Amino acid sequence: MNKKQKLGFNIVLILLAIFLVSCSKQKTEWAGTIEEVDGVVIVKNPIEPIYGEEAFSLEEELVIGETEGKEEYMFQSIYALDVSDIGDIYVFDFKAQHILVFNPDGEYLRTIGRPGQGPGELYLSRALDYTSFNEIVVSNMNNITFFIPDGEYVKSIPLGKISGLWARIDSDGNIFGFGIFREKEVYELKKYDPELKELYSFGSSPLPSAERRRTGKWHAFFNVLRWDIINGNQIVCGYPEEGYIFKIYDSSANLIRKIEKEYTKIEISKKDLEEAIAEHPADMREDITAPKYYPPYITLRADDEGRTYVYTYERVPDSEKYYFDIFDAEGRYILKVPLMTRFWILKNKLYSIEEDEEGFQYIKRYQITWGI
Repeated sequence: MNKKQKLGFNIVLILLAIFLVSCSKQKTEWAGTIEEVDGVVIVKNPIEPIYGEEAFSLEEELVIGETEGKEEYMFQSIYALDVSDIGDIYVFDFKAQHILVFNPDGEYLRTIGRPGQGPGELYLSRALDYTSFNEIVVSNMNNITFFIPDGEYVKSIPLGKISGLWARIDSDGNIFGFGIFREKEVYELKKYDPELKELYSFGSSPLPSAERRRTGKWHAFFNVLRWDIINGNQIVCGYPEEGYIFKIYDSSANLIRKIEKEYTKIEISKKDLEEAIAEHPADMREDITAPKYYPPYITLRADDEGRTYVYTYERVPDSEKYYFDIFDAEGRYILKVPLMTRFWILKNKLYSIEEDEEGFQYIKRYQITWGI
């Protein structure tokens, strides 16, 4: 074989390899449907995604956390994190009731907040949000507290009769809040103006105590309305009791898109049921019940490009990990991949809270590669 023939043969091999890789990523043609009904886009997805797992990969590029050493790198109980536009990482430690700030290289910068109930202090905080207005917003038991990035306290907004509001700020400066409304015995997702004046409601789900009075039992796998901000000032939310369905609402709480997916029911294992029962106080265990099958999903998240990640009960074989179903901005089911359970995605990077075998926590950052 002469040089020209060898070159031609090698080019054919390269093209064939590219073709085979491309084919392996395209697992199947999308067999779903998209139609508009009364102004709402309805997306119905088949049981299989468009692409195979190999169309998504993560490369670890940063680890923050130490088991011994400097105190600012040792976490007690990480509850939440968020990332600024320049890549600084804000980590909320629940036990310490403060926020640790690290630069994009993982170097400690400062600590924001301290335990207490005074101005600039944190009390039973449950959520952290870095806003598009460069503010750090912390949801406390009794108020919402605002800081600027250098740690200076700005203001607090009292919650009044709302209990434990989980607050997020949209791109218009309004507040999305998920809280407990005891007079109605529900969790409810609402939108408020910057002074916490109610504007809209996006949905609700019963409190466990209300279900206990209604059924006489405690539910081992109790479902709650799940939600996230998507596309800056819209909401994606779903209530697993309704099935494998989630919805997207515009900034005025108008339903604009409904996404459904076929799924295979997964039977609740004896081991998981026993573990769920063991998490309750001993005097409650006789009154705990569970259905035969898991709910269709656990929770959902959105990234900054309009994709939705649905955390399912399907376990990865021979692993403790679970699969996430990923939907594109149109609502098409594109991927099923195993992911860590607590993560945030921004600018094509995944930030996660992870633990080692001894229970020590770390923050990790991964570069995402899409083969789509």
